[in-house]
Amino acid sequence: MISTLRRGLLVLLATLPLLANAAPGQSAHDLVQDTTNRMLADLAANKEKYKQDPQDFYTALNTIVGPVVDAEGISKSIMTVKYSRKATPAQMQTFQENFKRGLFQFYGNALLEYNNQGITVDAPKDESGDRTSVGMTVKGNNGAIYPVQYTLEKINGEWKLRNVIINGINIGKLFRDQFADAMQRNGNDLDKTINGWAGEVAKAKQTAEKQEKPAQ
Repeated sequence: MISTLRRGLLVLLATLPLLANAAPGQSAHDLVQDTTNRMLADLAANKEKYKQDPQDFYTALNTIVGPVVDAEGISKSIMTVKYSRKATPAQMQTFQENFKRGLFQFYGNALLEYNNQGITVDAPKDESGDRTSVGMTVKGNNGAIYPVQYTLEKINGEWKLRNVIINGINIGKLFRDQFADAMQRNGNDLDKTINGWAGEVAKAKQTAEKQEKPAQ
């Protein structure tokens, strides 16, 4: 059975990919709603091809989703000021790429397992500022409902993803804790932690699965 975490990240991947082609000035809510519809249609048309070539799928996800994720902001948040201020521009760039690659590789297969069980975007919230949230629910194969909440920030006039809370699990905080723990285990070797981040994502996933709450 797909875990709650994987279901939630499945929704994350399902709702983000075509955001880079969104119309200027589009609301965060409409952005998520329209993208969900378009991505699921694309998945239905190409699922078998993606199953035959998962690496091609991961590459496509990185190419399409990458521009809509505030990778720089998320990376600094995960590292926290304690470590990010010590990182060189090259180290930050490597971590950003490793962060996205690890996420897509570990959770891309969950998207291929989606069988149109049902995704619903909540009613829009106040978007008058530069930060907002968009809620969503995904229905599992067993009929259970899994809540997901995205935090988006407006950067240079465009909405970008900054964090996601999946069934009560704050993924940003989970990754921050995992990074700090890895730095301690690696003797504060930043390069070693950055280069081993894919393995840390796997550990974070296992931690979240132990923490997950029963679905409604």
